[in-house]
Amino acid sequence: MALKSSAGLAASALVLALSLSACNGSKPEADASTGAVVDSSIGAVDAGDTIEAREDNFKAIAKSMKANKAELDKSTPDFDAIAKNATAMVENAEKIPALFPAGTGPESGEKTEALATIWQKPDDFKAASTKLIDASMALRTAAEAKDLTATKAAFGQAGMACKGCHDEFRKEDKD
Repeated sequence: MALKSSAGLAASALVLALSLSACNGSKPEADASTGAVVDSSIGAVDAGDTIEAREDNFKAIAKSMKANKAELDKSTPDFDAIAKNATAMVENAEKIPALFPAGTGPESGEKTEALATIWQKPDDFKAASTKLIDASMALRTAAEAKDLTATKAAFGQAGMACKGCHDEFRKEDKD
């Protein structure tokens, strides 16, 4: 009888050990492609960390835009710097849709400027991010060609893409 109890206990311990190892400690992991923080053991998104990641992404886009504006305000802009910044804009703009998973909007209880419209009109939101990607690619192409007129026009289009998205999908900051 004691042998059966020991075998049963050992089997239970083995099942528990395997269960815990499969769980991988359930530590949330950042998705390197988006910055969204996902608990892989349950597929849940950490709203606060994801909101922070998307804010950081938008700050990086804004930094690139400001750097390009500073270059374009010079009498002889550094087209290589503009092209490099435009490449960073493309890379960051491509991350935008994935940085807005369900559960990271106003309903999350976290502070966010994202309007619920993002999740209500996902195709429109994706189209808005695509406009920024396309405008940033055009900016890079114009800068690589060292064409000042085309670079300024493409920069304006990138700015309009940002504004269009902000107007429809971002809560107005009233502070």
